Formats: sequence, C-alpha cells, structure tokens
Amino acid sequence: MNHTNKGFCHKFGNNVDTDVIIPARYLNTSDEKELASHCMEDIDKSFANRVNDGDIIVAGENFGCGSSREHAPIAIKSCGVSLVIAKSFARIFFRNSINIGLPILENTILPDETDAGDELEFDLANGIVKNLTKNKEYQCAKFPPAIQKLISQGGLVNYTKNKLGVKND
Repeated sequence: MNHTNKGFCHKFGNNVDTDVIIPARYLNTSDEKELASHCMEDIDKSFANRVNDGDIIVAGENFGCGSSREHAPIAIKSCGVSLVIAKSFARIFFRNSINIGLPILENTILPDETDAGDELEFDLANGIVKNLTKNKEYQCAKFPPAIQKLISQGGLVNYTKNKLGVKND
C-alpha cells in the first residue's frame, strides 16, 4: 500500500461536529448516496455539489466532535473525499472513520498552512502529505500495518469478511 493520492482541499475550522457533517434530520436513512448529498450542508451548502472524487478535507482541532454517529464518516467517504486531515479528531469519530475505511491523518501544522483549493498529494502508508500548490511536505503519524490494511479494505466489515473468507456483496 505505497500508492499516493491527489485531491483538492476543502477547508474547515475547529470543532466541526457530527451534526454539521450530517444533520440529524437525515439520519433516518442509511443510503450512502443520500447521506453524501447532504454532507456538510449546514456549514457549506454547496459542498456536496463541489466535492470531487479524491478531494481532501482539511480542518482544525476536534473534528467530528458531538454525537457518535457512524453516519458522519460514511457521508464524507460517500461523497468522494479520499482523506480527512485535521489538527485533532474526536475519539469516537476517529475510530468510526477507521471502522468504515475513511482515511484520516493528524497534523497540527498543515491546516494552518493550507488554503481551500490547494492541491494535495498523500501517501497514507508513510504518513506523508505534500501541498503541491505551496511545495511543502508534512509528516503525519502513520497507522500500524494492520490498521492500514483495515482502511485499505474499506473498513472493519470488509476486513472481517476477507479474513473469514466470506464474499462481499
């Protein structure tokens, strides 16, 4: 798992909570496309229409705070976001992201030095993020190989099915 990915930055501030990521009024569905269509709409109404496959969310501290809904990382992943980089994550959001296979990285400097629209490239296996627009490179804490494998297989359910030899639907 040594490949890199590129995407454009969508920037958010501190304390972006799960109620903003996917508003509670949409929690009556588990349809991933429906959740994606409402992702971030209470903080940026045009986000779901502007985000492209591979784009990257960059945020401040405590990203994903609030209620422990798994719908939040699912909505982010389903709208095409390939990575979320934040100064810090709320613990439950952090674990839910891993469980559903949404790549996340922490870095305390990158969010302050990155602007919306910057092109970023990341190597998840090595924890390296490059801001191609500003020609800067950042080192993030990388996940252990087992967690990287879990994320690369699309999350805990797929990882477990693969481990047990069960075919995915």
